[in-house]
Amino acid sequence: MSELEIDVQSFDIPRMVSVYPDRAGVRWWTKAWFNNREEGEHSVEIDRMAAIRFIQDRIEKDEWLEEFFPKQMEIYHNAIEQTKEQLLNQLNY
Repeated sequence: MSELEIDVQSFDIPRMVSVYPDRAGVRWWTKAWFNNREEGEHSVEIDRMAAIRFIQDRIEKDEWLEEFFPKQMEIYHNAIEQTKEQLLNQLNY
């Protein structure tokens, strides 16, 4: 069993995120899409500096998602763990 290595990325759940300003460039928002869902999550208002950090790649995507979409990321982590357990159970069968 120790020789089995599971590549989590092989059964990962797609996650996309974006940031965008309002028309005046005063208020900023972030939006996320999980598992290729077309409608995505509700947008969350963020501050300008956070948006700049994200645009400049100074924060990792999953770290960003954990901060602004914590419930969705909890579901994501649970789904990954369930898939991993199911795969291990199939391999042990």
